[in-house]
Amino acid sequence: MNPTRRASIAALLGFAAAPAFAASPVNFPGRAVTIIVPFGVGGVADITARIVGQAMAKSLGQPVIIDNRPSAGNIVGSAMVARSAPDGYTLLLLSNGNAISSSLFARLPYDVVKDFAPVGTLGFFDLALFVPHASRFANLRDLLADAKASPGKLTIGTIAAGSTQNLAAEMFRTMAGIDALIVPYNGTPALQTALLAGQLDVGFEVLGPMLSQLKPDGLRALAVTSGRRFAGLPEVPTVQESGLAGYDVASWNALAAPARTQPAVLDRLNAAVRQAVETPDVRQRLLSLGVRAQAGTREQLSQLLASEIRRWGEVIASAKIPVR
Repeated sequence: MNPTRRASIAALLGFAAAPAFAASPVNFPGRAVTIIVPFGVGGVADITARIVGQAMAKSLGQPVIIDNRPSAGNIVGSAMVARSAPDGYTLLLLSNGNAISSSLFARLPYDVVKDFAPVGTLGFFDLALFVPHASRFANLRDLLADAKASPGKLTIGTIAAGSTQNLAAEMFRTMAGIDALIVPYNGTPALQTALLAGQLDVGFEVLGPMLSQLKPDGLRALAVTSGRRFAGLPEVPTVQESGLAGYDVASWNALAAPARTQPAVLDRLNAAVRQAVETPDVRQRLLSLGVRAQAGTREQLSQLLASEIRRWGEVIASAKIPVR
């Protein structure tokens, strides 16, 4: 074949193979970026996305729009992003809820690992064990000792079965080797009411919505669930410090793009996330929500997602929670 003709055919084939919808890394972003948040307005995830998105907009030079699409298991919003053009303009607020859903639902309209490209983490937020302020338990060691001395009597409240809070309680019960009743409620307000009324011995919930209840006529935090103390409550020990070695649970939020998004675009977004999360004002505002601001590499998020899928899959199987 004529060399000139061969070169022309190769060039034509190369052009045909290039995705017409791909964003140009040089010009990205040329318009507003949308973050699909699969949670309702006003929650920790939503406010985190808005705080970080606002800071990202300054770095990107384009607006960052928050689009709330709440649904069970984060499915609706996640599916929207999985089906979106891989151009970096539609992102998903990814969370440990996505990792849980991969084992909790028999069928999903996407693959949590294969259909998303990690961008980076935004922050981690602790859960804590809360008791009524007048509780007989001065600390978590007292609670564990009581649970072992009186099997089956301890009541643990959480929000819905299959939630991070509920699975964290299941994991706690298993690792502590105690016989306790886990009672799921339909939301944080109902859980708070039950605790304040003394209808529960202890409740597992994320810190953010409970911080206002930490007062003499309200609740006390016995321990935080992650491997480090929360900076906003430095006097509250971790579960590990309180005698349950190896227990480490934290919820997290991150950003992901549709699979096949160009690496250069992902890198640009990751840089914007890092710059936003490292801003002192952003860090302080997230801390007030109970969130530890923490960015990372795309690879670190990929590893986190994989490890969380494995961990929560094991907890779901061990607790015999029905697959939906």
